[in-house]
Formats: sequence, structure tokens, C-alpha cells
Amino acid sequence: MKTKLVVAFTLAIGVAGSALAEDKPPSTGPAPAVALAPLTATPSAAASAPLSPAHAMTAQDLQAYFDGAVPYALHRADIAGAVITVVRDGQIVFAQGYGYSDLKTHKPVVADQTMFRPGSVSKLFTWTSVMQLVEQGKLDLDRDVNDYLDFKIPEKFGKPITLRNCMTHTAGFEEMIADTFVFKPEQLYPVGKYLATHIPERIFPPGKVVAYSNYATTIAGYIVQRVSGEKFDDYVANHILKPLGMTHSTFVQPLPKDLQPFMAQGYTQASLADKPVNYELVEAAPAGALAASGTDMARFMMAHLNNGSYGGATILKPETAKQMHSRNHTLAPGLNGFNLGFYDENRNGHRIIGHAGDTVAFHSDLHLILDANTGVFMSFSSPGKEGAVQEVRTSLFRAFLDRYFPYTPPEEKAIADPKADAARVAGSYIASRRKESALYLLSLIGQSDVNANSDGTISIDALKDPSGATKKWREVGPLLYREVNGQTHTRFMTDEAGNVSYWVSDDFFPVEELQKKTGLESMSVMKPLSFAGLAVLVLTMVIWFGGFIVRWRFKRPLVLEPREKQLRLASRLGALALLLVPLGWLGFITAISADESLLFGGGLPAMMIGLYVLGVVALIGCLAMLVHAVLRVIRGPGGWLVRIGEVALGLTALYGFYSVIDYGLVNFRTLF
Repeated sequence: MKTKLVVAFTLAIGVAGSALAEDKPPSTGPAPAVALAPLTATPSAAASAPLSPAHAMTAQDLQAYFDGAVPYALHRADIAGAVITVVRDGQIVFAQGYGYSDLKTHKPVVADQTMFRPGSVSKLFTWTSVMQLVEQGKLDLDRDVNDYLDFKIPEKFGKPITLRNCMTHTAGFEEMIADTFVFKPEQLYPVGKYLATHIPERIFPPGKVVAYSNYATTIAGYIVQRVSGEKFDDYVANHILKPLGMTHSTFVQPLPKDLQPFMAQGYTQASLADKPVNYELVEAAPAGALAASGTDMARFMMAHLNNGSYGGATILKPETAKQMHSRNHTLAPGLNGFNLGFYDENRNGHRIIGHAGDTVAFHSDLHLILDANTGVFMSFSSPGKEGAVQEVRTSLFRAFLDRYFPYTPPEEKAIADPKADAARVAGSYIASRRKESALYLLSLIGQSDVNANSDGTISIDALKDPSGATKKWREVGPLLYREVNGQTHTRFMTDEAGNVSYWVSDDFFPVEELQKKTGLESMSVMKPLSFAGLAVLVLTMVIWFGGFIVRWRFKRPLVLEPREKQLRLASRLGALALLLVPLGWLGFITAISADESLLFGGGLPAMMIGLYVLGVVALIGCLAMLVHAVLRVIRGPGGWLVRIGEVALGLTALYGFYSVIDYGLVNFRTLF
């Protein structure tokens, strides 16, 4: 389940920082220094280096590569353990565990026994289950999902949501976070009840915008349960896990006793061995509740690579498997898009599909290189120091591709005069995977910026290389940009009027679009206006309290008519309330950033209600501020300096009134 504040907000992936414990993960193979080059070299550097001949993908060469890279990566990133499997031509070529499955007992990770939580990679099992029922004629990908449910998704946009929309994440739902995870088994309740009581708002027309949705996947899993007549976890076990011989895999929660000895312990960091992460209970189970060993995942990969069959078992007909692996939705011409459940990861000239998955503790990737009949699965039991697992998993796979599938990207010349387009695409962009009905503010402050550089290139702060440096992009076609010294592309799309609407990139998974924000919701406008408003409010408070102290000290009363005094007091109390609104939400944001488990437990709704009440008080205060400012400017008393101050305060009140309403700070919604 996908991801800094915004990562914590969208699915609460833990990030923190401290040094690695003194104990190093067990390792076999070459010294760790061998791994330094592939793990620190950026993709752009690799792309610009002289092309080396492909290494033979033998067990020995894979052992040398991963044994040289992974132990060092775990040590550097402060990650407890990992498992990696590679399959090719229907065989497991490599399967190896690294680090510890339990730091307290120093129990090693064993590839064919130790179980990891692959997070959203679980969705591929849900989609495979859907397609099994499609080929049996029990489900129709293009039929209204309401026809299969015992509750109703409200009508909107004049078009129903279909299973195809769910599989391509184009159902149009806003993000749903509440109760995705729970802490105790008794907090788990039937998936149908969860879905009926947690219906997210529909913010996009179905089939139009990719906005990754755990909720939509859970709908599909519930439909599998209703149509098949089997509990979802039983269905997957009976129709996928058992036929493929996946004996160390299950969707059952909590984990069955016979499998508990095999489960890897999750941690936020290896150096925090005394603070393990409890077994994560996923209420949206079809979206991310699987636990599986590395070699079991290898069996699943081989079944898909062999068009639905493995070891004498068939889980899909060949034509169905090929349908799952084919492009169904394109975010932008020529760039990676969505298949049915899988998404494109094309790179190094190869056709690659896959899926990533993240829980608080576990972080995983599954890649199928279709035209090479090769699959790679990797899973890690910690996010590591400052979320370093993201760099590790990306660098490991890209270096794997460069080693075994070396590639020289074709030449693409930059256009002659790119500065006009660079200025055109510059601005603030918000992810399509977001909240709007509640906590919209958190989505707004997570905007990314596209900046035009003086040389005609652009920089996108959301796209960085493994060193953390922001990548540069040069225009190689109309609104099409290629990474400087790299092979990945970013394309900006326009609306019917020709205005830049959104951008997507092959540099990250195609699970969302970055949509351009203009006007008062653009971060480039929000930031200066917000700071200016806060400065006015703080200065107003300083003058108000300072004036009170001076008058009290020198026994000088405030010379105003009673009604003027009352209105002035209301104005200043309104300014105080308006100042407390951002401070209150800042405290809220700080709390969930420090402990993202708050997003899945109790307490936040009460905090939100308190902040909403404060927002209502601030709205009333804004009206008082505005009325007082207008009357003071017109009638006085006070000179030009006082009047300028009141104009500034009145404008702040107008912006504050707009912000409190537009950012959803008074909507009293607690389902987030």
C-alpha cells in the first residue's frame, strides 16, 4: 500500500532515523564494498556510462551480484532483513534471504520459509481471482459494480463504476485512510461492513483519471467473495495458493498458528530492535493482507510468466493471462500505463509489468520482464533510516537490469527553443491520489513544483536521483521531456483549451497523475499569502497585547465608544482564533508525522472536531475583523498608519475566510 508528511498521510509508511545497530546481517559472498557502485550510482550515470556486455543470468552470477549488494545496502539503510527471488524460463534461478527475521534471536531469513508482507502486491492475487471468475462468465469487467454488491455506491457523473475501472484505478475515488489498518484482531470486522460504512467521495469521472485506490480493490475482493460463495481468503487459498503449492502464504488474519514461526518480524529500523512493529492487520484485506515466502512468490510469478500455469496447475487460461498483461489505460501517449491490475514498468527497452507494496514495516516489489520470461521479487522488513528502502529497492532493480539487460537508449535531440514550454509547464501540481472531503489541507501542502531553469531544462522536485538531488529534464518533443543523461520520460498533458493539465512520468509507477493547480490553491500562491497573513496576525497580536500592557502600565484607557470597543475586541479575538487555526493544524500534522499509527487508531476524529469548531469560531472572527477594518478605515479614529494596518487585517480576514472553507477546515467530516 503506497506512500515526509504526504507519504505518512496517504498510507502511513514509517520513516525515522538513527544509526545501525552494531550487529551486521549475516552474509555470504563478496565483501560489501563490491555493492557500492550499483547502489550509489544514479540511473542517469548508469545510462551515460559505456555499455557493458550482459552478464549471464546464472545462479552463480546472481549470487555474486546480490551477495555483494544486499548486505551492504541493509547495513547502510538500517534495514532488518530482506528476501530476493529471481525466476526465468519456469525455474527459480536465485532465492536468498538476507539479514534477520528476528533481531532479538538473530534468526536468519530463509527464502523458502520466512514470510514477508508484500503489501499491495497482494492486489495481484485479488485481480487474478477476478479474472478467474471473468473467464467463467460469472463477472463482467464492464458491468456496474453495484450489480454485484449488497450496498450501493452513490451515483455521480452519470456513469457507473466497473471492475475494469477498479483494476486500472480509474474508479475516481478519493483516498480512504481510516481503518485501513487496525491494531487488534477484535477490531477487524466483515469486509462488507467496512466497505458500506467507508464509502469515499467520488472526485473524478470513472475511466478518466488514475487515482490509486485500496478501497476500489477491496470492492473487487468483496465481489469475488459474494459471487464465489467463499470467504475471500478461502477463495484465494483454494484457487491460487494451493494449486501453485504456496504452502507458506495466506490472507488469513491474524496469522494462523502453524505459520507464525515462519513470519519475519517487522521493524521501522534495524537499530530499533527493541521496538518491533506488531503484525499488521489490514481491514482492506484484498488490497494488502497477504503474507508469503520468497519462493512462494516465485511460484506466482512463474504462473503469470507462463500465461497462467505452473507445475501442472492452471490458475488462468492463456488468453486471460495475456489480457491481464495487456495495456488497458494510458495516462499519456508513449509512457507507462495500466494493464488489468499490473502496471507498466518498461525500462532498458524491455516490456516489464509489476506492482509494488508497502505497509508500515514491509516494502516489496514484484517485476515481470515479459519478453525475457524473467521475474524478480524483493521484500524488506523495514523502511530503514529516513525511508532509505525506497532508494535500495529502486537501485537494486535498475542495477539488475543494467547488469543483465544492458541498454543504450536512442538519441533524442532537445528541441531548438525549449524556454517557452518550460515556462508553460512551470507551476504547482497536486497528486490525483488524495483526500478532498476531509483533510484536504494535507493534500494541498503536499504539492510538487515544476521549475523552469535558465538553460531551458526543467526541474521537478518530486523526481530525485538516489543521492537526493533533483533531476533535470530536457524537452525532446512537444511537452515531452527526457531525463538529462537518462532514459526516462515525463510528459505534460493539456486540456481542450490547450492549458497544461497534468504530468506523468516513467520515473515512478503510474499510479497517479500530477494535476496542475492554479489560483489560490496553487502552492506558489498559497505559500506567500499564508506567510503574509500569518505575519499580519502575529503583528496584530503583538500590538494588541503590547498596547494593553502599555495602557495598563501608564494607566491610559483606550479612548473609544463602547460599541467601537466591543467591535475592536471581537476583531482581535477573531484574529487570535484565525491564528490558532493553522497552529492547531500544524500540531495535528506534527502528531501524525511523528506517529503515523494515529491514522489507524482512535483519537484523530476528536482532534478533528476540535479543530473544526475552532474553524467556525475563526470564520465568525473573520467577519468581525472585516467589519471593524472597513469602519475603522472609513470613520477612524487613527491616522494613515492605523488605516493601513486595518486594510492589511481586512485582507487577511478575507483570505482566512476563503482558506478555512476551501481547505475543508469546517466541514466536520471525520471519515478520512
